[in-house]
Amino acid sequence: MFAQSTAVITQPSVATFERYEKRGGIQSAFIYVMVAAVVSALIAALFSFFHSDVTFFGQLFSRLITIPVQFLIFTGAVYLIGGSLFKGTGTYAEVAYTFALFFVPLSILGTIIGIIPILGWLVSVLISLVMIYFGYLAVQSSMNLREQVPAIATLVLAGIANFAVGAVLGGLFLVGHIVSS
Repeated sequence: MFAQSTAVITQPSVATFERYEKRGGIQSAFIYVMVAAVVSALIAALFSFFHSDVTFFGQLFSRLITIPVQFLIFTGAVYLIGGSLFKGTGTYAEVAYTFALFFVPLSILGTIIGIIPILGWLVSVLISLVMIYFGYLAVQSSMNLREQVPAIATLVLAGIANFAVGAVLGGLFLVGHIVSS
């Protein structure tokens, strides 16, 4: 998958995503995303010693859980919204795999650079913008939504859905934590 990620990142186009979208499936995508989660968790946990407001295990476990869960929610939303609202014809496996191809290397890069004060924040903004662009191409490819408006709307609505579900899950976690305390 690393070679496919390199191709997608260095030659960004719908055609490049199309070339690889059927070469993997859900299992490959989630194993690859777990690589990003483990790398991010280890880096965040190791650098937690430089921050008084976080803990080693808090960083480790939160990233091991939230990265794959957010990926699942977001790609699921892309698939459901693109298919139901805009009549996209892709499969969930195609969506998950194409998104994993750029998400994993860019999120690892973002985590590594994110440890650098100020520069990390600026680069994370840039990486977020790049991820949006790659997400747009991935939606066009994996959901077969070649027109600009449906592809952009799918991406924006999936982002909103991801935020909403994340807020609800975070709220439930917070309430559970307060009740158990």
